[in-house]
Amino acid sequence: MKNKLCEQFGIDFPLFAFSHCRDVVAEVTNAGGVGVLGAVGHTPESLEIELSWIDEKVKGRPYGIDLLIPNKLEAKEGGLTAADIEARVPPEHRRYVEDLLAEHGIDTSDLWADKVGADYGDNLREAGASKLLDVAFDHPIALVVNALGVPPASMIERARARGIPVGALTGAREHALRHAEAGVDILIVSGTEAGGHCGEVSTMVLVPEVLRALEPWGDRVKVLAAGGIVTGRQMAACMAMGAAGVWTGSVWLTTAEAETIPTVKEKMLAATSRDTVRSRGRTGKYTRQLRSAWTDAWHAPDAPSPLHMPFQGLLSRPAMAKIDKLAEGGHAGAKQLATYYVGQGVGLMETPQTTRQVVASFMEDYAEAVERLTATLAE
Repeated sequence: MKNKLCEQFGIDFPLFAFSHCRDVVAEVTNAGGVGVLGAVGHTPESLEIELSWIDEKVKGRPYGIDLLIPNKLEAKEGGLTAADIEARVPPEHRRYVEDLLAEHGIDTSDLWADKVGADYGDNLREAGASKLLDVAFDHPIALVVNALGVPPASMIERARARGIPVGALTGAREHALRHAEAGVDILIVSGTEAGGHCGEVSTMVLVPEVLRALEPWGDRVKVLAAGGIVTGRQMAACMAMGAAGVWTGSVWLTTAEAETIPTVKEKMLAATSRDTVRSRGRTGKYTRQLRSAWTDAWHAPDAPSPLHMPFQGLLSRPAMAKIDKLAEGGHAGAKQLATYYVGQGVGLMETPQTTRQVVASFMEDYAEAVERLTATLAE
């Protein structure tokens, strides 16, 4: 394609794919796009293993990593003891989760067996994330992205010294301006349709709004459109508005290579675009996820107010890990509770495919959409 991001990254198609699964990352990169690995859940040791594996598979083709360092975080300074962290979770919140699981036939006697360490949430702080960057910069990554908030100055400076562009997720016009002023190179402009952390403005409105706001920066800042984009025709629509490419996440969750558990894959393939909900019940910040008995419970009138990030994760992570394990074994109650982050585009994800098939479908659908659009011009 004749495209600035294709030229910059040496790729065939400006399709950027976020995934926690290294197989998806490698497959998208090898198919002509850019795979981006979600790294926030890794230790430096496990990230080293993942990136070495990707290096071997992509053989010099471009891929990136995605971190999550929010500008607003409860106890952002760190320094809490394990006991301090545990104390931030009120007993009534724990009882609410225990009761919810028990109502669905799940034993909760061992739910809190794994005690939190004093390093809980470190990867969400600049100091902890810097250790992951140490590992990443020892590999030939082509992009580093911050998924929540303006990237720390140290991230931008370290990446720039290596000639690596920095990206940041953007859910509002004012966020875009702060990112551009900070020196971010690529803005992932994500509408409310997106899975995971998202804002309230639709992609169709947010992308042109941000592009207009970025006019003073000229071509220095590129825009990737995101939010509910699961087809090539949606990609074409966003690029017709001025985006240089698209950032995708949800569409890879039902692929053969994805880490998504079978129960949730089945739910996603059967879901409509109305079967998702924005909720603070998973991370403490609003995320869009598949509606389930878990999400319904956090919207119930008697539900406690979700805790701030990162402490809501102390409730949701052990519970969701238990739910996922039991759901895979066929537990009926766990299946009702099972959920995962996914955008409204889930309604268009109707058949299981391989990652390569999804990329090929994007390319074909995009070409057909551009042809239809071109045909509307008078000769």
